[in-house]
This record gives sequence, structure tokens and C-alpha cells, in this order.
Amino acid sequence: MKSIVHFLKRQAPERLIAVGFALVILMGTLLLLAPFSVRDGVRVSVIDALFTSTSAVCVTGLIAIDTADHFTALGQGIVAALIQIGGLGVTSIGVGIIIATGKRVGIKSRVMVKEALNIDSYKGMVRLVKSILLMTLCFEAVGAILSFLVFIKDYPPVHALGISLFHSIAAFNNSGFDILGGLRNLTPYQTDVLLNLTTCFLIIFGGLGFLVILDILKHRSFRKLSFHSKVVITTTVVLLTVGTLLLKATEDISWMGAFFHSVSARTAGFSTYSIGQFSNAGLFVLSILMFIGASPGSTGGGIKTSTFFVLVQSMRGAFTKNMPSAFHRTISKQNVNKAYMITLLSATVVCVAVFLMCVLDPECTFIQLFFEVISAFGTVGLSTGITPTLSWAGKLVLVFVMFIGRVGAFTLLTVWINRPERNAHYSEESVSIG
Repeated sequence: MKSIVHFLKRQAPERLIAVGFALVILMGTLLLLAPFSVRDGVRVSVIDALFTSTSAVCVTGLIAIDTADHFTALGQGIVAALIQIGGLGVTSIGVGIIIATGKRVGIKSRVMVKEALNIDSYKGMVRLVKSILLMTLCFEAVGAILSFLVFIKDYPPVHALGISLFHSIAAFNNSGFDILGGLRNLTPYQTDVLLNLTTCFLIIFGGLGFLVILDILKHRSFRKLSFHSKVVITTTVVLLTVGTLLLKATEDISWMGAFFHSVSARTAGFSTYSIGQFSNAGLFVLSILMFIGASPGSTGGGIKTSTFFVLVQSMRGAFTKNMPSAFHRTISKQNVNKAYMITLLSATVVCVAVFLMCVLDPECTFIQLFFEVISAFGTVGLSTGITPTLSWAGKLVLVFVMFIGRVGAFTLLTVWINRPERNAHYSEESVSIG
């Protein structure tokens, strides 16, 4: 036991985070295969349990089997717990348990939280984790109460309460799971304004990032916000607006439906219309939104809004022959390089996965497979309806893509490639570009 503890202490924080997520997925798979989790008369295969567990922990929402139709109330509770762990992060949950038991939070735990939340300072780490846990509880409680007002109209009180709690947890953690049954998602509530707005409210705040929410609560003025918060909020508003307009222009849906799916495509995965009926243009718009995703330190995936913002500002700077800047601040060269690296790695993961899916499931169209992979990578959960029909090998590919999308391609690369920085440099020479 001591040797295991010593071994873990020597590992890099990024590696421990990745291993932590993998262990939770494995534990979730075993729990979902247990008899107390599976409804009588139905069968859950190992690959479907693994797929469900991965989708929950990676807060994706893609489902190979319907959660309500295949799992008992306890099984659905396990899925909700996996979503909560995945959304908050293994390290935040671990530190929260340490705080609750009254023990001291060690340096290693603080380093892991710093890496997981993508923050620059160790200052106030314990206070930050407490704030995150309290904030999550408050948002999910409000979401559950508002959702209950809708579901109580169609279900008995206890059942409605269970659905409301599950839905609130899934929405705030940007995971598109539902327990309404029949693979319907939220299509029965297509015109329900309260549930649509409540879900959008939870998704947006869950996708902004905990640090941004705390910054908003502290300053309550856009001018006083940090540079990071301004970038995240501005990019989020622009993407939601443009996404709504484009979806309304390409699809025969209401304005509320267009706004809802523009919000949901930002890594949540809920749908009030059948995605399989969307045009190729609409699916392409959703794919772009899914690839960009949510914000750093949030419950969502994708390359992140800040990465997209830096890319845009970098290209604008190149055209105007100025340094990339915004809000009277210059964006560092290190940020620009990292943004390009993350985007390139992410695009590579998507391309390889799409190729494998085309080989493994040739009966599906290219746009269906492309959309499915983007949804998995962005930890979104939207689907054209092909997920249950995929081969076991195709589902396994999506399992790896969801894991990479949640942990981060750049993080996984640094986990296994950890070389010391070299001070020696070769002489510089130009190469023709374009």
C-alpha cells in the first residue's frame, strides 16, 4: 500500500487526473452492470455499460441505450452521480471530501486542482473549491425547483422530483442525459417556455466556467471583470447569437428552438427537435458550435471559447500586422501558440476518429458519422440517432474520443510526453508559406 502511495506521489498532476477519470469510468461501468442497476427483462452489454459510464463521466450525453428504459431508479442515480463527478472534476470532488472530513489539503491535491481548473495561482485554493461546490449546489437546486414546476404536470410528485433533480444535474454539468424514456430527450417539451429557459440558464452558466461566475458575482460590472472573463462572456454571447440566427435560417424551427439548440450545442446535448431531421447546413452549424464548445474551467468540452477567441484575434492581428489584442490588452505569444496547438491536436483527433468510424460503420452517411464524432469530442451528446445502431468497435472509438474530449488532447499529450526544455536553439531560416 505504501509503495502505491509513493508511486502516485511521483506522478505528474495531469497523469493523475487522466487516471482518476479512467478509474471512475471503470467503477461506473461495473456499477451499471450490477443487477440492482438494470431493469428486469432488459439486457445491458459490457460495451453499452462502458459507453454510458464514459458518456456520463465525460459529461457528454451520447447514449447507446435509453437511460430510463434500461436502468432502475438506483441505476439512474448512479448515472447522475457519475455526471456530477465528471462535471465538477475528480480532483474537486476529492478535495471536497478531504475538506468535509476535516483533514488538511496537501500540496499535491492543490496542484491537481490548479491543473484541473486551469488556473494560474495556488492562492485561496481551498476557499475556491468550497465556493465551487456551494455554487454548484445552488444552481442545481434552483434548476430542480423550476424543472419540478414543469414535470409535476405530467408525473406523480416523487417521480417528478427525481426527474427534476436528474435534469438539473445533467443540464448544469452540460450533459445531455434524460430519463423521460423512449429516446425522446426533451422533444415532448418543445414549446414549454419555462423548461426551455431553465435548461438554457443552467447550460450557459455551467459552460461559462466557475472562475467566470465567481468574477461576475464579485464585480457585477463588465468593465471591472478580468480579461479572461470578458473574453469568455463576449465569445459566448457572439456564438449564441450567430448560432441562433444561422439555425433559424437553415431549419424550420421556432426562434426558441433555434436559441435552445444554439445553447445546447455548446456541449450540453439536449434537443427539443429531432436532430436527424436537420439539414446538412444545420448539422454543420451545430458541428462548428460543438467543436468550439464551452469555456475553460467549466463543465463543458470542446477546444474552448477562449481558444477560439485567441485564434480569431491572432488572424486579425496577422491581417492588420499588429499584435493580437482585445480590451486594451495584448494576447501573449504563448497563448497564441497554445491555441493553435490545441486546435490542431483536436482536429487531428476528430479526423482520425471520423476515418475509423467510416471504416467500422460504412452503412451510416459521412455527415452522420462526422456529427457523431464532433459531438463525442466536444462532450456534447447531440446525435442524428445512429448511436444505438453503431457497431461495438464504433462505440469503442467514441468512448476514446469522449475521454480525450473531457480530459483534453493537449493535456493527454503532456501526460505521456514530458521532456525537459532545451536552452540550445538552431539557427533560424524562412520557409515559403501559402
